[in-house]
Amino acid sequence: MIKKPTLIAVALCSLFASSAAMAKLTPEEVARLGADLTPLGAEKAGNADGSIPSWEGGITKTPENYTVGMHHPDPFKADAVQFTIDKSNLDKYKSLLSPGQIAMFETYPETFKMNVYQTRRSASYPQFIYDATKQYSVNAELIEEGNGIKNTAIGIPFPIPKTGLEVIWNHILRYRGLSIQRFGGQAAPTASGDYNMVGFDEQLLVKYSEPTATPESLQASNILFKFKQAVTEPARLAGTALLVHETMDQILTPRQAWTYNTGQRRVRRAPNVAYDAPGTASDSLRTTDDFDMFNGSPNRYTWELKGKQEMYIPYNSYKLHSNELKYADILKSGHINPDYVRYEKHRVWVVEANLKESTRHIYKKRVFFIDEDSWQIHIADLYDNRDQLYRVAMAHGVNYYEVPTHWSTLDVYHDLNSRRYLAIGLDNEEKMYDFSQSFNDNEFTSNALRREGLR
Repeated sequence: MIKKPTLIAVALCSLFASSAAMAKLTPEEVARLGADLTPLGAEKAGNADGSIPSWEGGITKTPENYTVGMHHPDPFKADAVQFTIDKSNLDKYKSLLSPGQIAMFETYPETFKMNVYQTRRSASYPQFIYDATKQYSVNAELIEEGNGIKNTAIGIPFPIPKTGLEVIWNHILRYRGLSIQRFGGQAAPTASGDYNMVGFDEQLLVKYSEPTATPESLQASNILFKFKQAVTEPARLAGTALLVHETMDQILTPRQAWTYNTGQRRVRRAPNVAYDAPGTASDSLRTTDDFDMFNGSPNRYTWELKGKQEMYIPYNSYKLHSNELKYADILKSGHINPDYVRYEKHRVWVVEANLKESTRHIYKKRVFFIDEDSWQIHIADLYDNRDQLYRVAMAHGVNYYEVPTHWSTLDVYHDLNSRRYLAIGLDNEEKMYDFSQSFNDNEFTSNALRREGLR
């Protein structure tokens, strides 16, 4: 149950709950971007008691001690913990937590806690993202049943959302850079805390965000982004590779995916890399569409915009991101080490997805909590077919200020039944993400996938 939505949330739900049409923005609405709203549609003003400050542009310059290629120094290192939420004082803060977060305290009453810090609205983006958001949001539309998008490019398509699906597409299309290489891996500790690392080399080419993209060029290519992933460790999995072409109109052409298996030394089409198929080497602790908190086609669910509320979410997680930590410092039994996790109070959009009767998925209901400043899903509460909380996913975000973009540094998927979790994006002992790549389309073909597997 979503608790205590703000008055704006109640008004939004009242206004749009009965409306099936996804109306385009009026010129008057677009004029609010950069005025009383941020360029991406968040409320620029702070909240009533000042615990959420006004947005002043986010991080607009890199720290003096930073050079590209470093793990990012914490610009808020001097901030002290304001207070800590634990099982003893949980009741005082329940209205600012999701049901899944509350369940974490109940599942791990002796060890789970939340250190709450001063709120820093650090999210920022390049000017061309702001400009494109304002330019194209007038005409942006979802296609049939929201299973695709048209008449937009580069920016956030629905900065003033009117439906749950519009919010989800804002998350899917948020800016994360143009041509990115990510190093790191994942671990799934057992109940005793033991784990084995799975290493990844991932490459992402975001066609949607290219400064030269237009609605017409995107419609012609029908490609939003291209993603390639190669497993680098352990030895028994090394060389396994995945290639995904994500489409703009998924009715015209669904997601295209290929896998390379080192044992067979063959590239195969992989239509099942979608929905609730298990994620790569995940010990079945996440689904394919859990990756990045949610990805892929939304067509198996009905989506409802519940409104907006204030909430404690993981944010500015530079301490967790630090290369001064070893994986053993972070990965503990039951959940990651809470001493390295920073929570802040932010306003979040709340979107509830309910499984359609004619479809199947291991999650009957999903509730997403999406940061208003970045459109990043920070918390996902996932329910099973008994309507019981099943999993709780948390994205720990930072501002990669050399880009700039707000993106997750670590995604953690907690399985409440098995009392295990999967941590994806561990990079403390690896090279830092490289946002300066210049990948081309030839590097994202099935032949390129085979070469990746053979390396």
